[in-house]
Amino acid sequence: MKVILLEDVKSLGKKGDIVTVSDGYARNMILPKKLGVEATGKNLNDLKLKNQHAEKVAQENLETAKALAEQINTKEVTVTLKTGEGGKTFGSVSSKEISAAAKEQLQMELDKKKMQLPDGGLKTLGVHEIKIKFHPKVTGTLKVKIIEE
Repeated sequence: MKVILLEDVKSLGKKGDIVTVSDGYARNMILPKKLGVEATGKNLNDLKLKNQHAEKVAQENLETAKALAEQINTKEVTVTLKTGEGGKTFGSVSSKEISAAAKEQLQMELDKKKMQLPDGGLKTLGVHEIKIKFHPKVTGTLKVKIIEE
């Protein structure tokens, strides 16, 4: 019997896959536990429409991410950092502080988890370029200017 999986099933396949299983396994395991539905014409058509919609949404998300990356590539945020004698810095600038500065200065919500900073954060004064991952295929660069407090 051909079955369309509604959930990931170990050793069978992922959600949305069309698999062939024995009739008994389908009747006793897959169908009662709502792990899949029988691959009838209507169900196959529903799966096709759902996949088309998912592709359309994914394409729209990619376009949005590209536009946001283009916009962020030209921007710069300024963050202050305490310094002592001889320009020695105390602490570092974290992604949380960069996200807050972007919200305040650029009116843009940037997810701190998607920023790729060196381990320990930014610890020196000057201009640094950090990468922000907007989408698995799209990465933007934001300039962060660190000045003395």
